[in-house]
Amino acid sequence: MRRIIDIVFIVYRWLVIFPVFGLTTAICGFFAVSISFLGFPEFASRVMGRIWGRTNVWLTMSRISVRGREKIRQGQSYVIVANHPSAFDILLVYGWLGLDFKWVIKKEVRKYPVMGYSSYKLGHVFIDRSNTEAAIHSLQAAQKKIRDGISIFFFPEGTRQNQPGQFKKGAFRMALDLNLPILPVTILGSEKIIPAKSIKVRPGKAELIFHDPIDVTHYSPEQLHDLVEKGHDIVMSPLMNS
Repeated sequence: MRRIIDIVFIVYRWLVIFPVFGLTTAICGFFAVSISFLGFPEFASRVMGRIWGRTNVWLTMSRISVRGREKIRQGQSYVIVANHPSAFDILLVYGWLGLDFKWVIKKEVRKYPVMGYSSYKLGHVFIDRSNTEAAIHSLQAAQKKIRDGISIFFFPEGTRQNQPGQFKKGAFRMALDLNLPILPVTILGSEKIIPAKSIKVRPGKAELIFHDPIDVTHYSPEQLHDLVEKGHDIVMSPLMNS
């Protein structure tokens, strides 16, 4: 019986999930770019991103739960850091984060049809991971966007990970530079829906956990390593206990 269900879902994946994903990406991308041209990029990103994320999660027949949203203060800008176990995380964050934010994205995404151009017009931040100096310059240029309740979102592991990885310093350095609180977020279960570095999709349950923000005013630039370790330990703690 399990074998039959797996075969049925493989057919459903290719005949429904992937074609509809392409369609929703094109439609939501078109409206997002159009609305941003009218001068409302944050509205476009929040509303169209939410529709895009939730629609495609619904297609996977997966269930999503959220904990800790009450810890977010509306109108406050954050430097958001999260683990990155799966490509499904993008849909999860867009659909359920509930904040205006800019992604920090590897520069290769800029070449993706529809998604790359939409991300560019919505003001997301592209960085060159192979060039530290260029990456720092991109983050410095992005700092003027992070104000008035607009946050910036990092996957500080840098790429999707089968196992929890070390955090890079960029997000934490930006938090110190801007004197903004860090919002640690844990993603649980997404790798069971789409395994890391895979396009196989299966139904599952994922959870988004918001932790208490980290007040960076207690840290100096010389304590950057301690701040990175604290953020890492907070984000990874539910993974150790699951």
